[in-house]
Amino acid sequence: MNGGRRLISSGSRFEQEIGYSRAVVDGGWVFVSGTTGFDYSRMTIADGAAAQTEQALRNVEAALKEAGAALEDVVRATYYLADGTDPAECWPVLKRFFGEIRPAATMVRAGLIDPRMKIEIEVTARQSSSGRQPK
Repeated sequence: MNGGRRLISSGSRFEQEIGYSRAVVDGGWVFVSGTTGFDYSRMTIADGAAAQTEQALRNVEAALKEAGAALEDVVRATYYLADGTDPAECWPVLKRFFGEIRPAATMVRAGLIDPRMKIEIEVTARQSSSGRQPK
């Protein structure tokens, strides 16, 4: 579980074009890059902040799973909201995913790179102590 550095890709064209990984596993820690509400299989993004939050968290969850972790293993979350996005739109979705987990979290307003984006989420997790093994 505490092996060498491993890179995780979602298959998003952005990772290859810009030069980053969806997640990096190192020393039992999982660092998930800022993840938006794009459905990477279709390269589409929903209009609303709640729908984007849901998709972003599904994307985060997929990266964590590939890294041998789960949402329950998240210890830190950072939420970047686009200027003009009402945080209250995202809260019910965040609570549904993280309400029992309650990671340390920060929410920041920022100009996101694509005007369609309403939220970007990055997390840090420990590889699972529940017995799940990384791929």
